[in-house]
Amino acid sequence: MTILGLNAYHGDAAVALLKNGLLVAAVEEERLNRKKHCAGFPALAARAVLEQAGISPVDVQHVAISRNPWAKLGRKLLFALQRPGFARQVRDRIANVGKVRGARAALAEALGAGPDFRPMFHNVGHHRSHLASAFYVSPFMEAACLSLDGFGDFVSSTRAVGRERDLAIIDEVGFPHSAGLFYTAITQYLGFHKFGEEWKMMGLAPYGKPAYVDQLRRLIRPVAGGRFALDLSYFKHTSDGIDMSWKQGSPHLGSVFTEKLVSLLGPARDPEDREFFGRWADIAASAQAVYEEILFHVLNDLWERTRIPQLALAGGCALNSVANGKILERTPFRKVFVQPGAGDDGTAIGAAFYVEHAVLRRPRRYVMEHAYTGPAYDEVAVQAAMDASRRNGWDGATVVRRLDDERIYREVATAVATGKVVGWFQGAMEFGPRALGNRSIVADPRRADMKDILNTRIKHRETYRPFAPSVLEERVGEYFERNEPSPFMLMVYKVREEKRAEIPAVTHVDNTGRLQTVSAKTNPRYHALISEFERQTGVGLVLNTSFNEHEPIVATPTDAINCYLKTRMDVLALGNWLLTRG
Repeated sequence: MTILGLNAYHGDAAVALLKNGLLVAAVEEERLNRKKHCAGFPALAARAVLEQAGISPVDVQHVAISRNPWAKLGRKLLFALQRPGFARQVRDRIANVGKVRGARAALAEALGAGPDFRPMFHNVGHHRSHLASAFYVSPFMEAACLSLDGFGDFVSSTRAVGRERDLAIIDEVGFPHSAGLFYTAITQYLGFHKFGEEWKMMGLAPYGKPAYVDQLRRLIRPVAGGRFALDLSYFKHTSDGIDMSWKQGSPHLGSVFTEKLVSLLGPARDPEDREFFGRWADIAASAQAVYEEILFHVLNDLWERTRIPQLALAGGCALNSVANGKILERTPFRKVFVQPGAGDDGTAIGAAFYVEHAVLRRPRRYVMEHAYTGPAYDEVAVQAAMDASRRNGWDGATVVRRLDDERIYREVATAVATGKVVGWFQGAMEFGPRALGNRSIVADPRRADMKDILNTRIKHRETYRPFAPSVLEERVGEYFERNEPSPFMLMVYKVREEKRAEIPAVTHVDNTGRLQTVSAKTNPRYHALISEFERQTGVGLVLNTSFNEHEPIVATPTDAINCYLKTRMDVLALGNWLLTRG
């Protein structure tokens, strides 16, 4: 049984492929077309997953699309009639419905499929896809489930109970109320206007104090029964409407807040202003605190309704790793699973698994233990990329060597330990927004100046944003106050007090780290590198940041070489090939 899952004509377009109940490939379109958060049809990703699995288009039996174009259509039309400003948005959505309905033809064209391409198509609601993406790939046969984001299919939040092959919906919060929209509004107010920049506010929040909590509680409030509601006078989406466009494939979201927010808090931050701290950090801290109040209100009520100790969490809000790291402290849940593509890219996985289990009623046989579902490149491909780069005139001082495993671990660990910045390109590409050791830049966590070095030479990003630690799974409890695994870098834990001075480059201003736990089972090469770094330095973790510079994370050896050459990175490890600057 072969099922293709699609997130199409929506931010973070992606494709996933299931074969006999196993996830064999999943890729975001942005990694291949190099357009961040690409929102068109994922043609390149569709071709890539079939090629990766060695499957012909005629072998695809089912296609699951993580959108239901007819969902809540009556409510949408009613809103359009009642609110003139909303009518344009409905027209845009109706136009988008046409695109979703045309996905069959777009997919056939993308795959170059002939008349024998006749899979059965399924539309799976946006939030059902989110829920399925968390529950069906979790280790839980029973779980309380929550999907929480901006909006999808006219819904912003859905709660459910998952039991084996079934997802029983408990309730939902529909348009116009949204915790995700609240978070986006304050993100934009703070001058972060690009699509998907909410994590910038999350990183800024620890620099401030929650001095504006009372004011921001006016924007969103908890409602009995585990629900929440916006004060719509602070938001544009029901009055003036919100502009959403796709500039060269990347989404652009217009301003979502009204002048009433400016009257409440004062003028918004100019995006060109280089000052981030003081009042701006206080507002960020306050927004994070208010969001957490809403989240834990929703989760504690979900616990009371289900009394199930396992939680499966998805949706764009599930990328808020700061809040995720507090769930076990502030709710009765005892285990939490968040899959690596918790945002809209992950709905491609969820839609496919929903068809596999809820529609076709096939038994579960897969647990997502790692995120390495993208393309991998053998030595022939790496050599071809290096040869092409040489022909294009790369730096003649670059030294290229091929080393065996033991020596490449030793030399890269030594380079990191002596303050060099290393591009680490290995194996299959990660799925989701985090680099997890196969498309990573690696550096020494012991150097207090390493953040500045990385920002000056490579990343060129806001100074306040933290860098993450990749820690050996068996060393987690030695460095952090919690000992639960976090393989997808979606939990923030406190660094132990006695370790903070030892690893300043990955200890945030509030003494936390957004950690990735590294297992020898799921990523033996990255585990071996960190183990060698520990042997040389006594420290069982490294600084890990995404291998990119103001672009999607690198996907191919060519992407990696180009990023290496245009930055001041010291070393590049492409599989067993080591590139150094002469």
